[in-house]
Amino acid sequence: MPSETDLIKLYSGKILQMASEPIYRERLSEPDASVTKRSPLCGSAVTVDINVESGFITHYGQDVRACALGQASSTIVGKSIVGRSITEVRKAYEELSEMLKNNGPTPSEPFDDLYMLQPASEYKNRHASILLPIEATLAAFQKIEEKK
Repeated sequence: MPSETDLIKLYSGKILQMASEPIYRERLSEPDASVTKRSPLCGSAVTVDINVESGFITHYGQDVRACALGQASSTIVGKSIVGRSITEVRKAYEELSEMLKNNGPTPSEPFDDLYMLQPASEYKNRHASILLPIEATLAAFQKIEEKK
């Protein structure tokens, strides 16, 4: 069980600030694809809507029902996601996953603000919530590719 000091470290001021600054927290009225991903461990859920043109996200919306870590992750992803390709989003997912699971380096630009979530690497039960926005975005891209 984490100590109170550990939890204070995990829920830093930066993380709480990101969680309180929603970016693209409205659903799109006519998305090319929508996907909801859930974390069975904590009950967090993120629905992502995207519009894609020529392989790049042109519009992004999300509905976030998650803990502060999932909300912070959604905000950081939302700040960087428009204009990205599936390759860039996949790279961000791999880098974030590596940072959380294997103490790898922080994700590269434009997703480098995800470094704020590095303290969560010690809490495996929080990883799924943090990864939800990127997982949902990748699944939405995949849904669009399957339609082609």
